[in-house]
Amino acid sequence: MPLSLLISTKWLYNSIQKKDDTIIVDSRSFLEYKNGHVPGAVNIDLFQLHWFDTTKRGIKDFNRQTRLLLSNIGIKKDSMVVFYDNISGMYAARGVWLLLNFSHENVCMLDGGFEKWKKEGYSIEVKSNPLKYSKFRGKIDAEILATTQDVMRSLNNKNVVIVDARSRKEYVGYEVRAARRGHIPSAVNIDWNGNIETDVFKSKQKLSKIYSKIPKNSQIITYCQGGYRAAHAFVALKTLGYRKVKMYLGSWGEWGNRPDLPVER
Repeated sequence: MPLSLLISTKWLYNSIQKKDDTIIVDSRSFLEYKNGHVPGAVNIDLFQLHWFDTTKRGIKDFNRQTRLLLSNIGIKKDSMVVFYDNISGMYAARGVWLLLNFSHENVCMLDGGFEKWKKEGYSIEVKSNPLKYSKFRGKIDAEILATTQDVMRSLNNKNVVIVDARSRKEYVGYEVRAARRGHIPSAVNIDWNGNIETDVFKSKQKLSKIYSKIPKNSQIITYCQGGYRAAHAFVALKTLGYRKVKMYLGSWGEWGNRPDLPVER
């Protein structure tokens, strides 16, 4: 069954009206947040949490840092958490992935983001809302995160599909963002921008066409430059009902800067 990772502006408005315990996280910069946000939202600029070390120690440090972040947000075991971006963007998708990595499935992102919220005339707040600490106790889901070793073991496995969510220019090596250019061997390029139109996720019918060449029973590993566009691809695939999807946390920021790893151009 597909995970219900997308919610509408109407759903969020009704949740706010009910004054339930939903935690709303504005994943944009503080500058954008202070100029106007969804009422009750707290601000965590998720773009600050880059991570390019997926060694055992690196993953241990990542999990510790992420637990601290999620604790500061105040996420409890039964909390419903909604992330939003300006549009149905990569930062909110990263938030969704972070919580799923800790087995917290009561999470979703606002389809259309803050731009859609504004266009539809819902109320906007400008005062900052305080974070409320609560020690986060989510357990790691080993089926969500891929390390460099996981990707290396997958290179010659026909049952694994590696999805490069970057632009075509980055994929072929025209645009360089690391010590080396190109892509992970055997990776297929599906630009994350294809997942959305007019700021919202495309219909499932349209998304299915984009990912039609990927068998539903495949193990999929998504990656990009820093694990944000790849998180967006992760959400799209989960929405379509793909069960075995991982995101390579280090992505090209790690792979492209390691001379010992194979590269294709």
